[in-house]
Amino acid sequence: MMAMDSIRLNAGALAAALANGELSALEAVGAALDRVAALEPKVNAFTTVLRVQALADAKAVDERRASGAAMPPLAGVPFAVKDLFDLQGVTTLAGSKVLRGQPPAARDAALVRRLKDAGAVCVGALNMDEFAYGFSTENSHYGPTHNPRDLSRSAGGSSGGCGAAVAAGMVPLALGSDTNGSIRVPSSLCGVFGLKPTFGRLSRMGSYPFVAGLDHLGPFARCVEDLALAYDVCQGPDLEDGHCAQRQAEPVLPGLALGLEGLKIARLGGYFDEHAGPLARQASLAAAKALGAGPDLDLPGVAVARAAAFVITASEGGALHLDRLRGAYADYEPLSRDRFLSGAIIPAAWYLKAQRYRHWFRAQMKEAFAKVDLFIAPATPLQAQPLGTETMDINGRSFPARASMGLLTQPISFLGLPVVAVPIPQPGGLPIAVQIIAPPWREDLALRAARVLEQRGLAASPVAELAS
Repeated sequence: MMAMDSIRLNAGALAAALANGELSALEAVGAALDRVAALEPKVNAFTTVLRVQALADAKAVDERRASGAAMPPLAGVPFAVKDLFDLQGVTTLAGSKVLRGQPPAARDAALVRRLKDAGAVCVGALNMDEFAYGFSTENSHYGPTHNPRDLSRSAGGSSGGCGAAVAAGMVPLALGSDTNGSIRVPSSLCGVFGLKPTFGRLSRMGSYPFVAGLDHLGPFARCVEDLALAYDVCQGPDLEDGHCAQRQAEPVLPGLALGLEGLKIARLGGYFDEHAGPLARQASLAAAKALGAGPDLDLPGVAVARAAAFVITASEGGALHLDRLRGAYADYEPLSRDRFLSGAIIPAAWYLKAQRYRHWFRAQMKEAFAKVDLFIAPATPLQAQPLGTETMDINGRSFPARASMGLLTQPISFLGLPVVAVPIPQPGGLPIAVQIIAPPWREDLALRAARVLEQRGLAASPVAELAS
């Protein structure tokens, strides 16, 4: 196998090729780094490329394999992480300017360590909205990330660099974060698979926070098997993370082939149709049909849940940044600094009311899951919009573009439910995704449904050809 051919392999296939000697880790990682170098002027997915370290790590993998040692499942597979994960020896910027003077991280983030323990090789950090506050990755400090499916369009955010890097074939795996939709929105706009696990399922140690009560970490990939593989590697308790549930790993990869027999599935209508454009609705209808879904369900209180999530996001985010804003206001992203300041002065009564509503809304969803095992909903209202878009039209109503790509994801994050974003290719090259929403701790069900859509040819994530 030619090394450059490896960029089109998914992580599982690449790991197999490495294991059987078709290519070396040095060749695979070198090919990924060369593709990053070739495409970065067009895509701008990376903020840091660790070429020297990555090649040294790849060489170490090859030496270990040559010694006859048992090899872990991702030995030699390249990956990259959103620039809010600590990477040892690198300053964690979280898309900001104000953190440039901070010391380099003393050690890798917990999930980075777990991928490395599985043999994967980190090639760098990925662009994002500053401090994860946005859905477009139009970063004033490091430039916008361009969507590999159409370079004139947004990659989504705030994990836009993750979606773009995976879609462009720079890496087969990436780690991102999702507070209000920041894994699912880039997955939808860039046409890749993304997993937002149950809140507290994966350790957040060594990641820069945005909203402690809503932040999730999870993987991106170009196929369901890779998503499950990365998720399994990242699982496990972490006593250092007070928000991480101390649950033992529950591997999902072995159960991907179980199918959906006996499961009840429904599509979410109402709010989710009202705030989805025609293509988004059609994609969710097609997914529902392919999965044998029953009648649609209109979940009560979704619009208020999104408003409450906004209050919690603004309040916690503003409180986190208030002291630094007082001394370095001008160094913050112009698109988010005013929102941080306004969040910091939200009355405590509003915040408490939002939390009480969260409790009520969770009870409504618990009742719904007593009747249905999985829900399907659109992931984004529209396909990727041109960079610089200020407003977008959804069913005849005008919405602010930067915040409204999360209209359909934010109410689900509010509950901390596990969700797989499944890309549905569309005519013309711009994909759009659906969300498969499962009960807490049942990532396995959502991944099994995503796998069925993939097997039936409805879902796919080919490497982008970088149409301009």
